[in-house]
Amino acid sequence: MTMRTSDLNRIKALPLFASLPDETFRDATAGSFLQRFPAGTTLLMEGDPVDFLYVLLDGIVELQGSWKDKETTLAVLRPVSTFILAAVMLDAPALMSARTLERSEILMLSGEALRRTARMDAGFGYAVARELAGCYRGLVRSVKNQKLRGGTERLANYLLTQRVRQNGRATIVLPHEKRVLASLLGMTPENLSRAFAGLAGHGVSVNGPEVTIAKPQLLERLARPSPLIDNHMPPPKQPLGKAEIESWPPDPKQPVAPFGG
Repeated sequence: MTMRTSDLNRIKALPLFASLPDETFRDATAGSFLQRFPAGTTLLMEGDPVDFLYVLLDGIVELQGSWKDKETTLAVLRPVSTFILAAVMLDAPALMSARTLERSEILMLSGEALRRTARMDAGFGYAVARELAGCYRGLVRSVKNQKLRGGTERLANYLLTQRVRQNGRATIVLPHEKRVLASLLGMTPENLSRAFAGLAGHGVSVNGPEVTIAKPQLLERLARPSPLIDNHMPPPKQPLGKAEIESWPPDPKQPVAPFGG
């Protein structure tokens, strides 16, 4: 599919490409093409060779891993997002599968063109390093969340994150079906249901995809969100003292740092 100027502008605005001169941007995106995929399309399978960097322009993509007869959701992506960059830069097989959860529009960039541009242009190489560093920090947050918290605490912090992302509304809408949410949080659907039931005493009620958080401060006391795990929390400017730790999190009316920091 022919690339529209508006699509190129959206790609150029990504941190990975924002600082590139026009000529370097043309080199990096040489051989790219745009495709639309229906919901439920498998884009790549773990273990496959990776020829392209994927850029999600519209729709939702689920990244999955599997072992024996088990599958788990590693991430759910929304526009505008790049994925499988590490495998592209290493020219290595994919470590995860990707499939569309709804009709999606995806730009596919030549892996060889990106590697060549990174070798020749220091600015682009630095942008790739920053992108991969951000992915690594996201992975560390995810591992800490999984290993240090119980299922109910993971769900509580997830709901608080969604509350921030949905402008602090008392009633939020779950962005994924509960099967996907359970897998994303490292839980079975049955454990997710029990976790929601356990949050009823903390002011949380569920009606289909809608979740009402009637007492956010009560939920925060259970969740104890941390800026070193939860990326919706502002990072502390200096080590927290005992009094600050006990009063954490700050007033929810105060602004928070942008996501993905």
